[in-house]
Amino acid sequence: MAQTYLFVPGNRPERFAKALASGADCVIVDLEDAVLPADKPLARRAFAEWHATADTSRVLLRINDAHSPHYADDIALLQACALPCVVLAKAESPAQIADLKAVHSGTVLALIETARGLLAAQAIASAPGVARLAFGSIDYALDLDLPADSPALDMAAVQIALTSRAAELPPPVAGVTVALDAAVVAADTALARRLGFGAKLCIHPSQITAVRSALAPSAAELAWATRVQAAYNANPSGALQLDGKMVDRPVLLKAQRLLANASPTS
Repeated sequence: MAQTYLFVPGNRPERFAKALASGADCVIVDLEDAVLPADKPLARRAFAEWHATADTSRVLLRINDAHSPHYADDIALLQACALPCVVLAKAESPAQIADLKAVHSGTVLALIETARGLLAAQAIASAPGVARLAFGSIDYALDLDLPADSPALDMAAVQIALTSRAAELPPPVAGVTVALDAAVVAADTALARRLGFGAKLCIHPSQITAVRSALAPSAAELAWATRVQAAYNANPSGALQLDGKMVDRPVLLKAQRLLANASPTS
């Protein structure tokens, strides 16, 4: 399951291959916020030319939202350049997903970035073709006029995580951290993990390692999980106690999940 999604501006084709070589699980070529309106035609041409010769199996294309005047041209590009997944900016209804799926054979990563999008998140997550939800936290804060440290952002993040789980989607993708400092990126990612997220949008290759480290189980968690598994292996049919606490099935499953997430083959 992808943990790192690296944005690259659509009007910077010299960076496309570098982004793929960065080690990110997926690369998102951005036609929306990273590209000024006057440069969007250039960005589309640049992507079409690159797509014709490159391996784009790990590449997603973020298109402009359905209400944007640039949406129709983005859809035409998407029809000409088949991709496994497309990122829909400011997703606000399952109807938008259906319209996109009518011309796109792949899946959709739906960005929840507005109050309307959050209120419709359950319907969006259940729409056919949606592979995952992502939280566009900066645009969401702008939509609600929230300060960067508002608890309302965490409340929205939890709602997106709950919605993803209820729809049996993978854990959602956290929004970008504008700081490049590894400690800040790691702290933001650790918070996202505590809120139920399993991946993060990145804006620079230097953020990738910090994100992966923060999403990985800690040494203490792995040590605990190993001890739980060992206790279960020694007594698989009886009640377990560890450190003076009962170990029931949910605790065992949590330990096994931590161990699986630490495995390089998971």
